[in-house]
Amino acid sequence: MTGTSLRGALASRRARLLPVLLAPLLALGVVQAPGAAADTGTITGLGGKCLDVAAASSANGTAVQMYDCNGTSAQQWNVGADGTVRALGKCLDVPSGSTANGAKLQLWDCNGSGAQQWTVTAAKDLVNPQADKCADVQDKSTANGARVQLWTCTGTSNQKWNAPSAGGGTNPPTGGAPAAVAPYLYNGWGNPPSPTTVMNATGVKWFTLAFVLSNGTCNPQWDGGRPLTGGVDQQTISTVRAGGGDVVPSFGGWSGNKLEQSCTSASALAGAYQKVISAYGLKAIDIDIEAEAYDSAAVQQRTVDALKTVKAANPGLKVFVTMGTGQNGPDASLITKAAQSGLTVDAWTIMPFNFGGNGQNMGTLTTRAAEGLKNSLKSAYGYGDDQAYRLMGISSMNGTTDVGETITVADFRTMTAYAQQHHLARLTFWSVNRDRPCTGGGADTCSGVPQSDWEFTKALAAYTG
Repeated sequence: MTGTSLRGALASRRARLLPVLLAPLLALGVVQAPGAAADTGTITGLGGKCLDVAAASSANGTAVQMYDCNGTSAQQWNVGADGTVRALGKCLDVPSGSTANGAKLQLWDCNGSGAQQWTVTAAKDLVNPQADKCADVQDKSTANGARVQLWTCTGTSNQKWNAPSAGGGTNPPTGGAPAAVAPYLYNGWGNPPSPTTVMNATGVKWFTLAFVLSNGTCNPQWDGGRPLTGGVDQQTISTVRAGGGDVVPSFGGWSGNKLEQSCTSASALAGAYQKVISAYGLKAIDIDIEAEAYDSAAVQQRTVDALKTVKAANPGLKVFVTMGTGQNGPDASLITKAAQSGLTVDAWTIMPFNFGGNGQNMGTLTTRAAEGLKNSLKSAYGYGDDQAYRLMGISSMNGTTDVGETITVADFRTMTAYAQQHHLARLTFWSVNRDRPCTGGGADTCSGVPQSDWEFTKALAAYTG
């Protein structure tokens, strides 16, 4: 790409009052029914020791402690998609539903209460949402038998946990969903950051990797020119996965040839999507719809039909759709069209910037646009407020936008709080490449506002769902 077109790629995040593709989300953030799937294994914390049920007792009130990992059933925990963390057939519990610092965690009969709801965040905090506090190793002790308690979340090492992810039932877990926080990472220009550096500094494990385009035919390549395998993009995916994370390849963006236009049939387009899915064994994809190519009704319908085919062929694959918006929400014409077509996707995400917010509070404008999206969902699908919120996402831009708006870290915190309040499905931004202070580099490699490295990413990493 030339420097001009690369700038155009950054401008790709331009908000446009386009029609949108959308359909019901399988509710990232919805509590699952009893019997939902869970993943089982150890939960390790401070000093590499294991979360342990004292004396392997299943009696109500048994202490939960830290102990040398020994492979016993007392250290095997099921992290459930219903929000519970279970061992020996019982639940990790806060006594009497206490929200006080120092409340000692215990094992108790599972009862569905808030005292037994837990979320593992991207930053590896084990949070009890009812108390809005973290599981904490008392006094930072690494001794066997050290008690685990509830405490205000501080980000310290005695509150960091490596836990199994919630399992693959039909509804993903409440909060902490693997791809819920996944900032865009772009290998096409400048000085892309090391994903390992970002992961270690922020706790974020997933990245939205941009962009998969057409090479001029119905053939997917990175930026329309880099091969799917053997290059920097595959290296990035391998690095992220080696660090315990994963990626969401993004198709489309502003510049370049679009597969959705180059592929002349829905079946051919589905085949192009499938090439990428199969090349990497993907768990999720993102369709970034913001260029004129998507204004065509034929292209829109082709995309809808191709996504239906892909979802049917790849059970469990998450499909995210990302589009521009106005200050009062997106154009709703394709929301209605997609609903009528029966397409189901896993998140619909608006891009609330480059839409005339100069001099205004971009955090406030973002929540206004999100409320407009909620209303569009309710109208198209007959949802209530809560269900509509759970089908929504926000994809912002950090720092100075292409039209001179300024989006601050404080604005990101406003977005995170809004997402937390309403249990949004997805929270991302363009881009982690820019999540650095400017020190003489190009505008595409820094935010243009005063900040520390990865400060915007850290703001979103606080999201627990």
